[in-house]
Amino acid sequence: MMWLITGGAGYIGAHVVRAMREAGERVVVLDDLTSGVASRLPHDVPLVRGSVLDRALVDRVLTEHEVSGVVHLAARKQVGESVEQPIRYYEENVHGLAVLLGAVTAADVRAFVFSSSAAVYGMPDVDLVTEDTPCLPMNPYGETKLAGEWLVRAAGRAHGLSTACLRYFNVAGSASPELADTGVFNIIPMFFDKVTEGQAPLIFGDDYATPDGSCVRDYVHVADLADAHLAAARWLAGPTGPAGSAGPRDLTVNVGTGQGVSVREMAELVADVTGHGGPIAEVAPRRAGDPARVVASAERITRELGWSARYDVRAMVTSAWQGWLHHQATSR
Repeated sequence: MMWLITGGAGYIGAHVVRAMREAGERVVVLDDLTSGVASRLPHDVPLVRGSVLDRALVDRVLTEHEVSGVVHLAARKQVGESVEQPIRYYEENVHGLAVLLGAVTAADVRAFVFSSSAAVYGMPDVDLVTEDTPCLPMNPYGETKLAGEWLVRAAGRAHGLSTACLRYFNVAGSASPELADTGVFNIIPMFFDKVTEGQAPLIFGDDYATPDGSCVRDYVHVADLADAHLAAARWLAGPTGPAGSAGPRDLTVNVGTGQGVSVREMAELVADVTGHGGPIAEVAPRRAGDPARVVASAERITRELGWSARYDVRAMVTSAWQGWLHHQATSR
């Protein structure tokens, strides 16, 4: 099969490209490079610069490259920005998906993997978040991901398209330094940014009902997440539907480890890995809307796809730090 990977030059997308290529899959990338970096891609992977909002371009890519499956990662994904720019988020994340699905169904593409998010759950008051936990997103980003899932499943039912929605939790780490996350919107790069400046990382609130008072989250290595996309793509490309029945497939799964790590534990680990000699962390007031604990149940993805996480949180922090140092050195 030939797989179109939208957003394939991004942090997660480049890891998905690498995983699929190493597994022998053929890929082509569509990316507008607003946050993606072309140099993350192997030189022999075709890169088409453009947006999923451009229907004519998407039609051409699907036809010229004889695409038979799509992995859709292209999206805007900053929670705070989504609150400030909700129209932009709905335009790019939902309308862009609708344009892409229109082209996909017209071209008779048969498999579609949608990169969703744990943000669809909002603030779940449960010990482990299962796929049956009610979805109550708290911001426009999470809303667009949930609406995207609805649209993907509806298109699948209407057009015989096999679909998989992957709700991944907090992504960290890097398979190699040049593919590392260079933004400072996620907790580990944010901590690195503080450490690099000789400052203590911030913990927002230490009075939650958790063992050490700080928020608890589920972190998944980006290489494991890439393998989950590969597993979903190959499952969709199988010859039969669920339980051996004929017809299109449909799957929604969490991608996480099932293990919670507190923000304070993460700060301590960052201090250990980086050798930061200053205060491990400073406590700041709580941020509005931060749930005390969000940890995935990964039982369904293990049962359906045979996937489970290989990397622990130390491996995530260590590989992320190597990538951080690499980009610090190359940006001088």
